[in-house]
Amino acid sequence: MLRREAPDLVALQELRGFDRRRIATLADSLGMVAHLAPSVFGQAVAVLVRPPLVMGRRESVTWRLHHAAAAVTVGPLTLVSTHLNANSARRRYREATWLAHRYARRGQVLIAGDMNALSGFEPSPSTGRFSVGSRSDPRAIAAFEQAGLVDLWKVAGTGSGLTVPTSVGDPFDPMRLDYFLGTPSVAARVREVRVLRGDEIEYASDHRPLLVELRPA
Repeated sequence: MLRREAPDLVALQELRGFDRRRIATLADSLGMVAHLAPSVFGQAVAVLVRPPLVMGRRESVTWRLHHAAAAVTVGPLTLVSTHLNANSARRRYREATWLAHRYARRGQVLIAGDMNALSGFEPSPSTGRFSVGSRSDPRAIAAFEQAGLVDLWKVAGTGSGLTVPTSVGDPFDPMRLDYFLGTPSVAARVREVRVLRGDEIEYASDHRPLLVELRPA
């Protein structure tokens, strides 16, 4: 899927068992360069950049988060890949508040990842196949928005925004748990946001990937 779509930037989460050598092997196979942020308690995250784009400043946030955040600067844009706490709405809210405070005032910022929360923009699942638990708490997404970040799906989402489950995922009710959140200057550049579906996507992961297309800065 990554070879077919050939994105310029990739934000990855749930990299269980990945170290810098393994992420470099993956990046090399795609013709990209990687920055990995390891996790003390959870799972690593990463950002991949395709040349001729140049990866500038790199940050690995491994504290205040159950998982981690990897941030890289590419030209005027800072891309942050993160994964919020799945089991505690309170901790997830604290993580979102802290990330928003750290990054929301840096100009062109795009925060991407598995936020493990509904936004309140779409109705909560109601079929009862699997309890959504704390994921129905919208405070984490609200914390990003209150800091001035924009849910890019609201700006240019096309088709269904549901990112879970895939055929190998837990039997959740269909939900949107994965987000692109951008500063207003990034939101103004958005052409399209969509969820990729079908083929190997349905068995490669328990989440479907999101793709965003931005106009040139």
